[in-house]
Amino acid sequence: MAIIDAKISKPLDGGASFSLSNRLQRAMWNVVWLLLASWTPAPMHRWRRALLRLFGAKMGQRTDVRGSARVWFPPHLMMEERCILAEGVNCYNMAPITIRSGAIISQRAHLCAGGHDIDDPNFQLVAKPIVIERNCWVAAEAFIGPGVKMGEGAILGARGVTFKDLEPRMVYVGNPAVPKRARGGHDDLES
Repeated sequence: MAIIDAKISKPLDGGASFSLSNRLQRAMWNVVWLLLASWTPAPMHRWRRALLRLFGAKMGQRTDVRGSARVWFPPHLMMEERCILAEGVNCYNMAPITIRSGAIISQRAHLCAGGHDIDDPNFQLVAKPIVIERNCWVAAEAFIGPGVKMGEGAILGARGVTFKDLEPRMVYVGNPAVPKRARGGHDDLES
C-alpha cells in the first residue's frame, strides 16, 4: 500500500495520506466488521477469522480476533497459529503487522505501525512493520510503536510503551519500557 507524498496531498490542509481505492476498501471493511463481527460473542472466532481472511488477512488456525478488536487494514495482518487479539485491541496496521505462534495481545493494547515525520514541514506519514515473535505477551493497554520487533518470548507489561525492539525472553515494564528481568520457564530448569 503506497502512502501518498505529503507534498502533493497536503495532509495538514485536509488532504488524504492514502489513495481513494485504499480508503474505499477500508470503509467497506469497517462496515462489514461493524455489521457482521463487532457484536459477536467470543466463541464465534472462526466466523471473525473467515471475515478477516476474506479481506486479505493471513490467519493461522486457532487464531482469535475478538469482536471489539479493530484491524485497520486486513491485508497487512498476518497471525500464525494460536494467537489472539483480545477485547478492545487496536491493530493500526498501516504497515504489515506479523504476530507469530502463541503470541497474546491483551485487552486494549495498541499496535501502531505508523506515525508522522515531525521534522517534515508537510508532516509526511511514515509506516514501519511490527513483528511480534513466538510466545510473546503484550499485556493490557500496552503500546507498541512503528518498526518494533519483540524477540521470542518477550513480555511488555501492562501499560508499557515501546518504540524500540525488545530482547527475547525479557520482561519489560514502564513508559518508556525498560527491561525488568529475564523471563523464567522450562529453559531455566536445566541450569
